[in-house]
Amino acid sequence: MNPGDRVHVDRAATSYEGVLMPSSTADHLVVKLDGGYNVGVDREAATVDVVETESYDVEDAAGGDGTSEITFDEALPTVALISTGGTIASTVDYRTGAVTAQFDAEDVLRAVPELAGRANYRGRVVANILSENMTPDVWIELAAAVHEEIEDGADGVVVMHGTDTMQYSAAALSFMLESPVPIVFTGSQRSADRPSSDNVMNAVCAVEAATADHAETLVCMHASESDDYCALHRGTRVRKNHTSRRDAFETVGAEPLGVVEWESGEVSFRREPAPRGGDLDLDDGLDRNVELVKFVPGMDPSFLDAVEGASGLVIEGTGLGHVNTDWIDRIESLVDDGTTVVMTSQCIEGRVCDRVYDTGRDLLDAGVVEAGDTLPETAYVKLMWALANVEAVEETMGRSLEGELQERSVPWT
Repeated sequence: MNPGDRVHVDRAATSYEGVLMPSSTADHLVVKLDGGYNVGVDREAATVDVVETESYDVEDAAGGDGTSEITFDEALPTVALISTGGTIASTVDYRTGAVTAQFDAEDVLRAVPELAGRANYRGRVVANILSENMTPDVWIELAAAVHEEIEDGADGVVVMHGTDTMQYSAAALSFMLESPVPIVFTGSQRSADRPSSDNVMNAVCAVEAATADHAETLVCMHASESDDYCALHRGTRVRKNHTSRRDAFETVGAEPLGVVEWESGEVSFRREPAPRGGDLDLDDGLDRNVELVKFVPGMDPSFLDAVEGASGLVIEGTGLGHVNTDWIDRIESLVDDGTTVVMTSQCIEGRVCDRVYDTGRDLLDAGVVEAGDTLPETAYVKLMWALANVEAVEETMGRSLEGELQERSVPWT
């Protein structure tokens, strides 16, 4: 009986079945249940039967010198695995509990053997940072790395990323890269040593999504609290809406674009995705002189003095896209001085419409650009990209490039 074996455990009047995990003590068994959670059982009080032996042998794959070889299978697609850090790249091995010192394709397969046989893999590190330390400079490095991997023949790319700022990075690559193959971001809310880690399922589902028939930039994360399926969110419409739940990510204003079933690996789409094929193009310029400001009641207009000279400003306004009327003259001055001012809304659902009330019409007269139902975070990234790459910035911010701005906002359940 070894870690990775599927076991059936009887203890008193309770039975468990799942994958045997490494244990830190000789007195207890740790079993990963099918729902994704772990249970610890006293060895002496339990009867254990091996249901299925794990076919992936870490020692055989790694060899005596700690290195591993992966046989290339011409029948399988090639997936580039790119790491930027975060919980999913944590150093606890899923099967053995050992520390992983490097990040390459062999390490990933040792840590997540469920990936074996699904694709050929190439691994590379762009950054090894907590996601709160993500910067536009890393976005540019990441876009260049993804571009290079696709040029070198990757049939899909999986980006392993910390969850806290994943939505920003996914939006950035959506605008910077025109890709003929899927680019799929994934992460983990809970590290591999946690009883309810989501890293294995998210990684496997991301690979399935990266080899499917589409060319979207997506975020692939748990769709529920159980290990049943992952949701595929368009990179420009997704937001992390919970600090710690495994199903923290949601598509705002619509259902997710698609799902990946955990048991079967089947990928299905609710709406027609962008098709595979076409050109590969990289426009990685970003204007860093852009600010995102959330308006709150009582906020003094002098706050805008801090953004004087900025190339762009995204305002997260109230309701339909409003700020205190005392702000309007100051906003107009910013626009006159060359700052592109874009209005979004603090509301989770719906869209900006500054033609309903006097304040909104005054903001339009002051030169504010409406961003429709574009998420504030996405509008911030898009404005950085637009200022560096296109001439008609205001027109670009008012239309959808990568699904970030929906034609209409409708209720859904």
